[in-house]
Amino acid sequence: QLQLVESGGGLVQRGASLRLSCTASGGSQDYYAIGWFRQAPGKEREGVSCISAISETTEYGEPVKGRFTISRDNAKNTVYLQMDNLKPEDTGIYYCGARPQDRVCKLWSWEYASWGQGTQVTVSS
Repeated sequence: QLQLVESGGGLVQRGASLRLSCTASGGSQDYYAIGWFRQAPGKEREGVSCISAISETTEYGEPVKGRFTISRDNAKNTVYLQMDNLKPEDTGIYYCGARPQDRVCKLWSWEYASWGQGTQVTVSS
């Protein structure tokens, strides 16, 4: 069973950058679509970005297009989310999930499983 662990969150100022990591164990994440989702207090979970199995496709939610970049390092069995020019609206708990053998990923949270525990991102001012 694939297991995922998120890391890299923190408290930063508007305009700063963070790189989140989604590190897998129990299997190669290269053969799963990996999706990043976030949830702010009192709001529903929102799709941020996804990368398909073997990286055939990527998707980004409209609020983060041009600012966030998803990538994969198979040597480290990790998917990264580079977040630049962070805004207070980006604040939330960021989760990653996996969807087996999905080579055309979509930002539909119900398609994903093996969720990690989340990592908190807080952007001030």
